[in-house]
Amino acid sequence: METNQHYPSQDPLVKLRQEMKLRNFSHKTIKSYLYYITDFLNKSKKQIRQINSSDIREYLENMSDSGISASTMNCAYSALKMYFEKIMFRKFFVAIPRAKKEKHLPEVLSRTEILKMLNSLSNPKHHCIVALLYGSGLRVGEVVRIRIKDIDLERMSLRIYQGKGKKDRYTVLPESLKSILSAQCKIKLSTDFLFTNGRGSHLTEASIQKIVDQSAKKAGINRKISPHTLRHSFATHLLENGTDIRYIQELLGHSNIKTTQIYTHVARSMISNIKSPL
Repeated sequence: METNQHYPSQDPLVKLRQEMKLRNFSHKTIKSYLYYITDFLNKSKKQIRQINSSDIREYLENMSDSGISASTMNCAYSALKMYFEKIMFRKFFVAIPRAKKEKHLPEVLSRTEILKMLNSLSNPKHHCIVALLYGSGLRVGEVVRIRIKDIDLERMSLRIYQGKGKKDRYTVLPESLKSILSAQCKIKLSTDFLFTNGRGSHLTEASIQKIVDQSAKKAGINRKISPHTLRHSFATHLLENGTDIRYIQELLGHSNIKTTQIYTHVARSMISNIKSPL
C-alpha cells in the first residue's frame, strides 16, 4: 500500500484510527470503518493514488448487487469518504450518491404479547431484562451496561450513561421491578453491573437477544422478535396512552423528533377515531 505523503512514517490506516479516536468514535464504528476500507483496498488491487471515483462506485455497486442493505452500504460510504478525504486528501465523493434507505414501519408487540413473554420467564434475571427492555425503552447495548449507581429507586428513574451518540439521558423504571432492583442494590457495589455473567463481566448483547428470542417462542409469538422490538413497543404504547411525543423523544434519546414521529404511524390511537368512508 502506498505511503501517504502527508504522514511518510505512518500507515494511512493508523492515521485514520487515530483520527476516529480523537473524534471519540465508538469502538464498533472504528472496527466497521477499518473493515470496509481494508476490504475495498484489497479488492481494488491498485495503489492508493491510482484509485478514482469509478473504483468507489464499482465497489458500492457490487455491494448493492449482492443484496447488502442501504444502511450497510452507507456505513461503507462514510468509511471510504473519511479515509480518502480526511487522510488521503482526495476529493471525489461529490458525484457519488449515498444509498437511499428503505422505509419500514417498526415491528410492535401488543400489550397481551408483552405480558405473555414476561409470564413465560421463570428466571428472575431474564424476566428483569425483558421487563427493562420494554418498561424503560432501552437499547440492547444499554441494558447490558447498566450499573447499580445508575438506578434511582426514589425517583424510579434510570440513568443511561453514554448511550448512542455518546449522550447521557434518563428514562423511567417500571414500578413492578422496584423490589428486585432494591434487592440487587443491597448486595452489589455501586460500580457493579446489574446483569453479570459467571466471570463478573456484563452480559453480551447476543445473550440478551437469545433471552428475548426464547421468551417470544415460549409466548407463542411466531415472528422474529428482537430486543429493539420491545423498545419500539415501549414508545408506541406510551403514545397510545397519550404521552407527549417530546417526552417520548427524551426517554428514547432521539436527537431528532422526526425519528420519534415514526411511532405515530403504528399507534392505534392515531387511527381509532377515523372511520372508513365505505
